[in-house]
Formats: sequence, structure tokens, C-alpha cells
Amino acid sequence: MRRLRRTLFISDLHLDPSRPAIVAQFEGFLSAVAPGADALYILGDLFEYWVGDDGLALPFPRRIAERLHAASERVPLRFMHGNRDFLAQQRFARETGADLIEDPSVIDLYGTRTLLMHGDTLCTDDARYQAFRAQVRDPAWQQATLALPIEERLVLANRMRMESEGTKQATSMEIMDVAPDAVERAFEESGCDLMIHGHTHRPARHVHAVGGRDLVRWVLPDWYERGGYLEATPEGLRSVDRF
Repeated sequence: MRRLRRTLFISDLHLDPSRPAIVAQFEGFLSAVAPGADALYILGDLFEYWVGDDGLALPFPRRIAERLHAASERVPLRFMHGNRDFLAQQRFARETGADLIEDPSVIDLYGTRTLLMHGDTLCTDDARYQAFRAQVRDPAWQQATLALPIEERLVLANRMRMESEGTKQATSMEIMDVAPDAVERAFEESGCDLMIHGHTHRPARHVHAVGGRDLVRWVLPDWYERGGYLEATPEGLRSVDRF
């Protein structure tokens, strides 16, 4: 029987032991949906927070790493950093079996030049967030943070998460969403016909008129309630939210 060619994309799972139903759904996805795919791309925010690769010694990160490693034997895994797991490094890659990819990355998706992003760099109207992003992506900041005892990093991560939620409540959805000119610029600079990203938690298929052409942007769903993924085949793309 001919194997169906398909590539899967997920993001914004925000896995945390406080949401066991979603964790179980993700584990089911890895064991029942992902195997046999050409690749599974995780486009950031796999975890609610990631305090460094030494956190793999903790029970919950260890559990997810083991599930990912088992899945990697049945489907190639690609992992892109998000705004919650930007400290994931080479130990994470080794112990999950995932290849770390850059944000942004360009791939050939069954003949279509495709731009993959986490999506936060497109939210250029959110000046406060962009300043935060620049701070935490700075190598000096990361080095100093990783030098702290893990207990202090866990406290810091929880404080940053609470501050982030407070900021969201005070910021309009329009400001936190992507800026149209940033999307257009990303299409122009990459030369891509298709864009796939997460981050905004506003799943949809958008069509953008850029340079006289209609270009397509897919936004991936988050996994706070029930999750979902984007499936690409040589015939096209479809969003799946029941599996």
C-alpha cells in the first residue's frame, strides 16, 4: 500500500502538569497521529516555561522528553524556539531526538516554498513585548540566567508568566496580533508563497496580496482547551482540531 505523504505542524501547547488532559492528548497525538509522517514541526511554546536543559532532571520535563524521543524513532522531529521555551538547547535536542531549527526557517513543502516562524516577531505593534523578547534572547542575559540555581529560575519563570498574563489583560488583541506590514515584509524577504506560524492563539487561514500575488498564511491553534494541528500533503493543507 502506498504511504500517504504528510507533514504536521503544531505550536503553543504550553504543556504543564497542571493541565493533565492536554498532556495526555499530546501524548496520544505523538503515539497515534504523528507516526509515519514525513516530519513533525513544533513551532515554539511546547512548554509553559523552560528554565534550562538541566530541568530535564525534573519529573515532568523528563516525561515529555521521553515521549518525544520515542516519537522521534517513528517521525522526524523539528523544534523551533518560542517565547516560553527559548532556553532549550543541545541537551534538549539530544534527549528528545528533535532537530533545533532557526526562527525563521524556509522549507520546501511538497513544491511550495514555505516560511516557518513562531510568529512573535510579526507582532511589531506590541512594543513592550518586543523589548522583552530582545532582552531574553540576548546571549548575556541567557548566560546570567542559566548561572542561577534552578530553584531561582523556577521562581523567575513563574513570575514572568504571571506578569505576561497581566500584560495580556491590559493590551488589546489588535496590538498583540501580527502587524500586516510585518507579514508583508516577511513574505517579500523570504520569497515564500506560504507562511505557517503560531504565537497569537488565533488560528485561521489568511490570504495576503503581496507584490500582485495572493499569498497564504496559516496560524496554528493553541492547546489550552483541545489542541489541533495543520496537516500538509502534496494535495494541500487542512486544519485538524478533532483527533
